[in-house]
Amino acid sequence: MIDQFLFAGVLFGRNLVGIITKPYETYRRIVDRGNLFELVYIVFLLLCYFAIASIVKTAAFRPFLLTKHFLILFGASSLTYTISVTLLWQIGKTVGGKGSLRRLMVSWGYTLVPTVMWFMMTSILYIILPPPRTTSVAGIVFSVLFLVFSTTLLFWKITLAYLTLRFGLRLDLLKIFIVTAIVGPLLALYSIWMYRMGIFKVPFL
Repeated sequence: MIDQFLFAGVLFGRNLVGIITKPYETYRRIVDRGNLFELVYIVFLLLCYFAIASIVKTAAFRPFLLTKHFLILFGASSLTYTISVTLLWQIGKTVGGKGSLRRLMVSWGYTLVPTVMWFMMTSILYIILPPPRTTSVAGIVFSVLFLVFSTTLLFWKITLAYLTLRFGLRLDLLKIFIVTAIVGPLLALYSIWMYRMGIFKVPFL
């Protein structure tokens, strides 16, 4: 088991670089050789972000409040991942998907990497350059750069989600549109509920 865990770490490191440089080829490899142990390393990235976010968003350094906020974020993200995979699996199978649940779980897990990167960056910027931000030239340049960065990560996220459905469930383009048209609104409603609960102001999908 230790050997599998270490091997999964090597795969995770290689795939982490691959989904940036060669996402298409990397996702084919993830689907074919993906190991569920790789999800442990993805969870570790999530835990790092939640730890930082808990410190940033908690007004005072109080262990109880920090722990509570940390557990809420982790629990909510775990629930979101489970709901997303379940919806994609059930609806994907309904429209004729031929992939396996393991493939879907691992490949969808990697779509969280852009999400974590965006949330991590916003938390770091909150520390370095807290609001309110001015309308000066420097402030406008910062806003433009942040918008470009966010748009790039969003496009990357969409690409990885597409590759998950394409290879993880082996769906063609039409079926991907159908699954997206059904799952998208459901996740949107779920995200609104999360927002009203005060957990995530931006969907952590």
